[in-house]
Amino acid sequence: MSSTLLRTQDLTARFGGHVAVDGVSCAFAAGALTAIIGPNGAGKTTYFDLISGQVNASTGRVFLGGRDISRMPVAARARAGIGRAFQLTNLFPNLSVMENLRLVAQSKSKRRACIWSMASRHRTLIEAAEQALEQVQLKDQRFQKISELSHGDQRKLEVAMLMTLDPLVYMFDEPTAGMSMDEAPVVLDLIAALKQRRDRTILLVEHKMDVIRALADRIIVLNNGCLAADGAPAEVMESDIVQEAYIGRGLEGALNEL
Repeated sequence: MSSTLLRTQDLTARFGGHVAVDGVSCAFAAGALTAIIGPNGAGKTTYFDLISGQVNASTGRVFLGGRDISRMPVAARARAGIGRAFQLTNLFPNLSVMENLRLVAQSKSKRRACIWSMASRHRTLIEAAEQALEQVQLKDQRFQKISELSHGDQRKLEVAMLMTLDPLVYMFDEPTAGMSMDEAPVVLDLIAALKQRRDRTILLVEHKMDVIRALADRIIVLNNGCLAADGAPAEVMESDIVQEAYIGRGLEGALNEL
């Protein structure tokens, strides 16, 4: 296994008297996919928010490649290598599919190209966007406005945008939520392909146990904001602390209700 790429140290988020994430320390290696599970309100999405910078930590730190990024804003963390696809889509609704992708490609290349200029002037940007669209099977919709796309296609586009950015850390928050059974495999296959590269860290918040079994190298369980379990999937699912956390229903039954 590769060395640690991402690490959180005593990461905590307090909102008034409520502690959403409580002193979570974890290290994540390149080449591994970690599934983050737990019941509603466990702190999963807030933990993502702390890593990506959407929420400022009350205490604790975030390290990327050994560099402390705790005080960096969202945009700076993205430039450093933190990439996130949200549980709810985060797109520009009045722009087309291609225009959304070109903005991402432009930000990655650090060029000040105008998205309204002729495509021939920015061939590299267009090629990167076209390749991503091909991978998520949205090439035929490239000129449609985001507001005209189905929810499932919007989710696929977010994954395409993240792949165009190609960060060091990929963060997927329930990537197949709202997708049909026909749409979901496209995204899951792309995540599996990313995992095979062995040079990126992948974090996956997910409640579908078949997805976790197929993709995860490791599971961490959050419960009431605390790290309740951490280890190989088979080990974690059978651990006493996980069984106790979901007593009466079992972990899988509880998660399938989320």
